[in-house]
Amino acid sequence: MVRRSVPIIGILWAALLVLTVAPLATAAEESDYYRIVTLPIPDDIRLEVGGLATLPDGRIAAATRSGDVWLIENATDDPPGDVRYHRFASGLHEPLGLSFHKGDLYTTQRTEVTRLSDSDGDDRADAYITAAKGWGVTGNYHEYAYGPVFDPEGDMWVTLNTTIGGKRVEDDAWRGWSLKVKPDGSWAPVSGGLRSPAGLGLNAAGDVFAIDHQGNWFPVCPLLHLREGVFHGHADALKDCERPGATFEHPGKLPSGLTVVEAAERIGPYKLPVLWFPYRKMGMGSTDILCDTTGGKFGPFENQLFVGDFTMALISRVWLEKVGGAYQGACFPFRDGFQSAVFRMAFGKDGSMFVGQTNRGWNSQGSRTYGLQRLVWTGRTPFEIKTMSARPDGFALTFTKPVDPETAGDPDAYRMSSYTYHYHQSYGSDEIKTKQLNIRSVEVSDDRRTVRLRIDGLRTGYVHELHAEGVRSAEGKPLLHAFG
Repeated sequence: MVRRSVPIIGILWAALLVLTVAPLATAAEESDYYRIVTLPIPDDIRLEVGGLATLPDGRIAAATRSGDVWLIENATDDPPGDVRYHRFASGLHEPLGLSFHKGDLYTTQRTEVTRLSDSDGDDRADAYITAAKGWGVTGNYHEYAYGPVFDPEGDMWVTLNTTIGGKRVEDDAWRGWSLKVKPDGSWAPVSGGLRSPAGLGLNAAGDVFAIDHQGNWFPVCPLLHLREGVFHGHADALKDCERPGATFEHPGKLPSGLTVVEAAERIGPYKLPVLWFPYRKMGMGSTDILCDTTGGKFGPFENQLFVGDFTMALISRVWLEKVGGAYQGACFPFRDGFQSAVFRMAFGKDGSMFVGQTNRGWNSQGSRTYGLQRLVWTGRTPFEIKTMSARPDGFALTFTKPVDPETAGDPDAYRMSSYTYHYHQSYGSDEIKTKQLNIRSVEVSDDRRTVRLRIDGLRTGYVHELHAEGVRSAEGKPLLHAFG
């Protein structure tokens, strides 16, 4: 579980990673609670999913990297015996997002947000209408554009990839920035310093978040809260601070030799992310964000976020809290074993999760290069740490099931360490300044659902990693997920 912990009463501001219990869960054990259903795809359709959306009638819309949008019928049939595909749109330039809003589908191509309208109801887009345009595009391979997602006010959000490996020129305006688009098509930059922000999503409160990728200036993948005036860390976006509309001033030459914690203290507009996803422990290439708003149809994690991973073909789970106006979060393993890189996710009307996949020829775990699968809750509740809330002297854990008070109340059942990362132009970072922490005391609540940990040596701004190998449920079962 990864989290940046902002202090309750302003005492603690830490990033936290929580890794739960005993042996590492196998795909077979995970399938007891969430099973994967693979949808058949016709041989003549290369469904490299770049965007997913659920239509009001229950059909699934899927945008593909090659520029098509497909409507998929009977996708929730179990087993999937009569899944049908109908081409809704074609000829798009690498659409990397898809949303349904007020009767139309919206997707972001490299150069614009496009509204796909079907005025005669024949399930074929008869109008491709520019909904927003005007950011810089030079033809660089990495100049992807992602989105849109709609916020509660009806505004669209888009994120732009930096021009990685290319010379910075005038024509690449606002690369590495998030943009907010009004219904009339006018837009403005919101935050800057993004690298490859492939995932966009809202939490239950309607705030907008993005997932970015490990690389230059990003030690590992971060979860970012998109808000005005924030510099997320990637230096290539700073040249646009000189443009009208920039929401923060150029901080000047970035100092060297800093940790990310020190950078947040010394570089005015730079803010630490909501959380970091430690490399390999919580994936290697985070991709998408999906909030559970199914009302319990998907299990016991309502209003939590699910985050896809490209390289390791898995989904993790994120719990957020807001303290003093800032978000902090905790990240947990959730479901492994998908057939290809997890790139897009969407909930169906039945509460199951559709998982769109493509590794576009890059490396990912799994047996296929693309596909569409469905994740279905079996109705059984896994024994997991559900939430982890920061306290001035430790953390409060809540569990999905009652705990055994003897094991859960034993300080030796837990291990915690903390560490941070380099803030530098080099690609990624090892964990540095690692310190083992002392679990001073543990208190189990009367209902055996909450455990209060008091811990010595917490450090502001650091990732805190918790192992809970010794904890058992009231039924004597270990937690589902853990790292050895």
